Amino acid sequence: MSSFVREIAPLSDTDFFVVLNHFDAKFDYPVHYHPEYELNLVENSEGKRIIGDSIEPFAEGDLVLIGPNTPHAWRGINSGKAHVITIQFHPDFLGDKTLERNLMSSINDMLSRSRRGIQFTCENIESIKKRIRALSDYNGFDSLINFISLLHDLSISKNQIQLASPSYFGHIDTAKSHRIEKVTKYLQDHLQDNIRIKEVADLLCMTESAFSHFFKRRTQRSFTDYLLDLKIDRASQLIIESDLSISEVCFQSGFNNISHFNRTFKKKKGNTPSEVRSEKRLIIKY
Repeated sequence: MSSFVREIAPLSDTDFFVVLNHFDAKFDYPVHYHPEYELNLVENSEGKRIIGDSIEPFAEGDLVLIGPNTPHAWRGINSGKAHVITIQFHPDFLGDKTLERNLMSSINDMLSRSRRGIQFTCENIESIKKRIRALSDYNGFDSLINFISLLHDLSISKNQIQLASPSYFGHIDTAKSHRIEKVTKYLQDHLQDNIRIKEVADLLCMTESAFSHFFKRRTQRSFTDYLLDLKIDRASQLIIESDLSISEVCFQSGFNNISHFNRTFKKKKGNTPSEVRSEKRLIIKY
């Protein structure tokens, strides 16, 4: 987080949420984070968007929900007509007890996933965007009702895309398996080493075959694929958040061959490590 700016959101303790309309947006705010949730709609512009370790192009009408303390920024083409609508709301906006109730389950799930950033590309996106634009026109209790309704419709919409990688926050859902938790912690701690499946299987007193089936059943991914993704995700984070050279990133993320690292990274991320570093520098310098 030391590379990023801590934004102070214009929310008081008595506010439920705020709607910020940025007309003729300049896209000059640095990569930043804050403890509030943020729903961001960008209109009449395109460019690059950073959410955690994700740096991707965005197009007109980009709509993204960002969870608390997730670094983010947009770098758009300033056409003189760019319009950004930002809605920020407190982490305890609805309260844990309220979110645990059945009618709130989809919103609760969406908010939990938003830490990685969620892009919405649902079929009724134009209707959703129209409601976001109209939110500033409501007053009093009507604004709250319409906002909660908006969150619900987003939470049940299809084609939600998670942006930052699963391991960006060093997190995987291990609540249902202490053995998986033990494995993932070992992988995180020894990622720079030449990890063999046998040594990980030995941690759980399993044969390699039994461990492979167990791991895939629990994570829906093969051990080899998971380990490779973990290395690439670590590399992405180091490229964005540090000033290490690409060679240093290669070895610190568990690769032992720079050419193999470059090819694998491009295959997984769509850009070479150097291209991602260039994008990072473009964003950070603001």
